[in-house]
Amino acid sequence: MFFFIGGVQPRTIALDEPASRCDACGLHRLKPMRTDHYLSVFFIPILPIKKGDLFFRCESCDAVAIEPIGVGDVSEPALCPECGRSVDPDFRFCPSCGHGLNG
Repeated sequence: MFFFIGGVQPRTIALDEPASRCDACGLHRLKPMRTDHYLSVFFIPILPIKKGDLFFRCESCDAVAIEPIGVGDVSEPALCPECGRSVDPDFRFCPSCGHGLNG
């Protein structure tokens, strides 16, 4: 007599790509992820069966997005008029000197 203890189970994996900015919390912690389905034997994933769709999850606030903010945005970083350091275009204040930024 033979018993097969197994089945198909989902497994969410984080892809090895740089994080994007999260729309919910504003931090650059939005990581690309995918839920793949695996054939499992004794609850151990053995063989990948189907690759899932790409989605993005924030490591900070756990918000989920279909597409990250700023995809295809090739803008150069802005410069602080007070200290001259480069700052993110979304910032309202310079993180180095605290000077208010226009925009």
